[in-house]
Amino acid sequence: MRHPLLASAILGTSLFAASAATGMAQAQPATPADQVDALEAVFGKHAGMRRSGAKGICASGYFEGNTVGRALSSASVFSGARIPVVARFSIGGGNPKASDKSKTVRGLSLVFNLPKGEQWMMANVSAPVFFIARPEQMVPFLQARVNDPATGKPDPAKLKAFNDANPETTRQGAYLAKTPVPASYASAKYWGLNAFEMVNAKGQSQFVRWEFVPSAGTVGLSDEQLKSMPDNFLFDDLRQRAAAGQVSFDFKLQLAEAGDTLVDPTTAWPDSRVSVPAGRLVIDQVEAGMGGACDKITFNPLVLPKGIKASADPVLMARPAAYGVSLGRRLGEAAAAK
Repeated sequence: MRHPLLASAILGTSLFAASAATGMAQAQPATPADQVDALEAVFGKHAGMRRSGAKGICASGYFEGNTVGRALSSASVFSGARIPVVARFSIGGGNPKASDKSKTVRGLSLVFNLPKGEQWMMANVSAPVFFIARPEQMVPFLQARVNDPATGKPDPAKLKAFNDANPETTRQGAYLAKTPVPASYASAKYWGLNAFEMVNAKGQSQFVRWEFVPSAGTVGLSDEQLKSMPDNFLFDDLRQRAAAGQVSFDFKLQLAEAGDTLVDPTTAWPDSRVSVPAGRLVIDQVEAGMGGACDKITFNPLVLPKGIKASADPVLMARPAAYGVSLGRRLGEAAAAK
C-alpha cells in the first residue's frame, strides 16, 4: 500500500536517472581516497584526527519517539521507549584547532542503539544545504580552496572559476556568512540534508528530510559579543548545560511533496512543506576531556533501521566510503604512534 506522497519518490527516481545519463559525459567521481587527500591538502594532516569535523567532543543521551513518528515509520526508534544515543558535536573542517568563533558549520552526529542489535547513524550540520550537489564536485571544490604558497590564501581566479561553473556549491557558504555564530552547540539547529524514505507498518511510504531544533531556541552571537569570546568556549559550555539538564532538541520531519528534489542536498525544500514533530533528543552527559565512545564511529548515514530507507541521492551514497578511508588513516596513525 502506497502513501499518497509516494509520487515524490517516483519523481526522485526519474531525476536520478536523468542525472546519471548526463553524468556519463562528465568525468567520473574521484575515489574516496582522492576525497580524503583533498581534505588534507586544504587543512593539513593531523595524525589521529578526523579529516572533516576534526575538532569535536563525545557526548551521550537518549531519544524518545512519538506517535507521529510511528505513523510515518515502523522503525523501533519511534516506539516511545528511551533509546540510548552516542553523540559527537563538532566544528566543520579538518583543523582540530579551529576557532569556535569561525563561520563554519557545527556538526551533530548520532548513533541510536536500537533493540535487537539495530543501529541508526546520521551526521547533521547547522546549515539547511550541503556544499556539493554531486560527488564529483568535492575534489575540485577543495582544490579551488588550497592556499597558494606565495600568498597563504586560495587563488581568487581559481576560486571564482569554480564557483561560477558550480553556483550551487556557494549556497552553504552564503548561508553561513549571513547567519550568526551559534552561542552554544545546544542553541544551534541541525539539518540532515539528504532525503530518506519512511515506511510505516502498513507499507505506506513518505520521503522526508529531518532537523533537530534546540528546545531552548536558536541563539547566535553578535559580532560585538564574539570579540570578547575565547577561541575555545563550546566544549565547556556544553558540559555545563548538559549537567544542568539544558540540552535537548525537538526532532522534526519535513515531508516531501511532488516536485521536491530527492537527489540534490544543495537545494532546500520550501518552508511551506509540512514539518511534524517525531521525537525528542536529550543530551545528558558530555565527556570531561577529549576522547570517548564516539571516537571510532564513522557515523555512516547508510546504517539504517528497518522502516527507514536511503534515497537515491548520489552524495548520500558516496559519503560512507570517504568516512571509512578517514577512519582507516586515523587508526593507522594511532597504531604507529604506540
